[in-house]
Amino acid sequence: MALLGKWLLGRLGRMNPIAATGHTDHQVALPAPDRSGGIPLMAALARRRSGREFDPAPLTTEQLSNLLWAADGINRPEVHEHTAPSAMNAQELDVYVALAEGLYRYDAEPHALVLVAHSDARRVTGLQGFVDVAPLDLVYVADHSRMLTIPEGRRVEYAGICAGAVAQNVYLYCASEGLTTVVRGLFDAEPLGRALALGSHQHIVLTQTVGRPKD
Repeated sequence: MALLGKWLLGRLGRMNPIAATGHTDHQVALPAPDRSGGIPLMAALARRRSGREFDPAPLTTEQLSNLLWAADGINRPEVHEHTAPSAMNAQELDVYVALAEGLYRYDAEPHALVLVAHSDARRVTGLQGFVDVAPLDLVYVADHSRMLTIPEGRRVEYAGICAGAVAQNVYLYCASEGLTTVVRGLFDAEPLGRALALGSHQHIVLTQTVGRPKD
């Protein structure tokens, strides 16, 4: 669907998720991430790039586990610290995962996916056509109720910095794994916020698409 068509459907309140495919679990325990794999950092940086053509085939469970841990998983469990920085350790960012089989939120503590809605919300995560068919769309949402120690006027800025760090983690993982990704700011926040059931204290910062290269 063309960008303008998606935007118009959003204005009419008709840009909504579609029915999920297959079985949807309320919680999906992910396998332990492989923390020793991947290519050297400098090689990953050399390969880091954006792509906008995706093979629709889903990622493996192991790839999904490693991807989410790289994005914002807990890398120091003794102090509950994450792979991405957060100002004053507010941990304000939630990572939502839109898959064909359901819409989930990544819970880093148990390293699991928690069901948000039994729907396929990929088409709602952006105005670009490729988001509909790519196997995975990530949505980064800031929760301002966790940022009470941060001055109100700086919260959007700080959440953006955190989301940028998470997005770069995803880029580096994809470069190492031979996947393709693109971070996106072009989305209609109103229908996407409805799909995610967000409150007034939350705002969508960025979205990001991940998959295998089409060719």
